[in-house]
Amino acid sequence: MARIAEDGSVPAPWNTFVEGDNLDVLPTLAAGSVDLIYVDPPYNTGNDFAYHDDFRGGRGSGAVGRHGAWTAMMRPRLDEARRVLAPGGAIFVSIDDHEVAYLRLLMDEVFGEANLLGQIVVNLNPKGRQLGRGFATSHEYLLAYARDLPRCVLDASSPTGVMESDFPLLTDDGRRYRRLPLRNTNKKFNPATAPTLHFPLWGDPTTGRVAAAPFTGATRVEPVFGDGRPAVWRWSVPRIEERADDLECRVVRGARGERVDVFQRDWLQPADGASRRKKLRTIWLAEEVGSTDTAVAELKALVGHVFESPKPTGLVRRILETMPADARVLDFFAGSGTTGHAVALANTADGGTRTCLSVNSAEPTRPGSNAARAGYPTVAAITRARLRAVAERHGGGYVERTADVPVG
Repeated sequence: MARIAEDGSVPAPWNTFVEGDNLDVLPTLAAGSVDLIYVDPPYNTGNDFAYHDDFRGGRGSGAVGRHGAWTAMMRPRLDEARRVLAPGGAIFVSIDDHEVAYLRLLMDEVFGEANLLGQIVVNLNPKGRQLGRGFATSHEYLLAYARDLPRCVLDASSPTGVMESDFPLLTDDGRRYRRLPLRNTNKKFNPATAPTLHFPLWGDPTTGRVAAAPFTGATRVEPVFGDGRPAVWRWSVPRIEERADDLECRVVRGARGERVDVFQRDWLQPADGASRRKKLRTIWLAEEVGSTDTAVAELKALVGHVFESPKPTGLVRRILETMPADARVLDFFAGSGTTGHAVALANTADGGTRTCLSVNSAEPTRPGSNAARAGYPTVAAITRARLRAVAERHGGGYVERTADVPVG
């Protein structure tokens, strides 16, 4: 059933699926029409992969030939991905050890080295792979690039990582907070580099009151580093005057004895009611984003055990959390349909209006595989079945387009 907005219009369906080679579909998308791209391309493990483009010079032989063929397959697709990304957009690409070095160099070329947002380690197999020589590999990588870093709207933080225990202090009315030094602890910022932020404040360590001007009972407080050298504040005078109630004066004891200092009260629940967020680290644990095992279970619950190594929806949902809740999402190596599933889960959880375009080729499933025995002749058939099941379970709608018709 179609969703009806308050103004009576019918919003775009959460999930749209196109079956076809992504190199045929991507040129039909308008430039700048996508906010976020997540792809999990075929990994180059030494075996043939599904996308047999007409590589200039052929596949070659040996490791160099395989790497060259793989990057030749990826390059035009990444070129198109950059074209369709909005100026404030970002792209995330999952990859393993076989091609991460080559992909990093390729994405530096296509998106620009200055637009690298991060190389994230994702712990998808906590037990580690036990086959083969060497170490038991328990991770893959996620390369993240902005379309244009200064304009990128990505917020590399998440509300799910915030712990109440990180805010151990309580006000009389029960509000949780922690103390952060108002002094800038980065020594690159000092009276020489930021002279406008070096000024005295006035505080009373008995009452905790802080002000930008003297008051009765106040002590003059200069910003200093622990070794006594002059420092600067993080806030300007106007901001201090505006948010004086968020500051606290107290006595601290350091290597040079007691001194009076000023701290910011950093609240668990900001006064403006916004959700508290925590900056994301570059190692994502399976307990936070899921694993290959949980991904298999998610897919099995919808369409059966029909895909060898899907990505968990938790991984994609963490990526979605870094972008606005109305982001236009694209996955042009859609695989089992994890990205579209994650978009529906995210919208259900927070009321967002994200949309996802999933593209997948009619790559045959392996003869004798679970998918083939279950009646799925192609990987695209699995994508289609999953996204239909997601729409039935979570709503949001589902439509299909053909590869030769411009999308959206």
